[in-house]
Amino acid sequence: MEEARLKRLRWRTRRGTRELDRLFGGWLDERYADADEAKRMAFDELLDVQDPDLWDWVMGHATAPRDDWQAIIDEIRARHQL
Repeated sequence: MEEARLKRLRWRTRRGTRELDRLFGGWLDERYADADEAKRMAFDELLDVQDPDLWDWVMGHATAPRDDWQAIIDEIRARHQL
């Protein structure tokens, strides 16, 4: 079950740009295994957001509307020094 979930998430991290692919795929590789179930669900839901919004949040041009999403965005930004 977990393997199928990871495979589905891996597919969903393939975004419209290589940059977003790397950022979100990197979080999946580096942080997902240690995340609690609530954060895992938040990541899954975050992947439903359109690329332009994700890009604005990751670049710091806007803030995610949910605190749990923003926490993931902040981790991505910190990891990549954005």
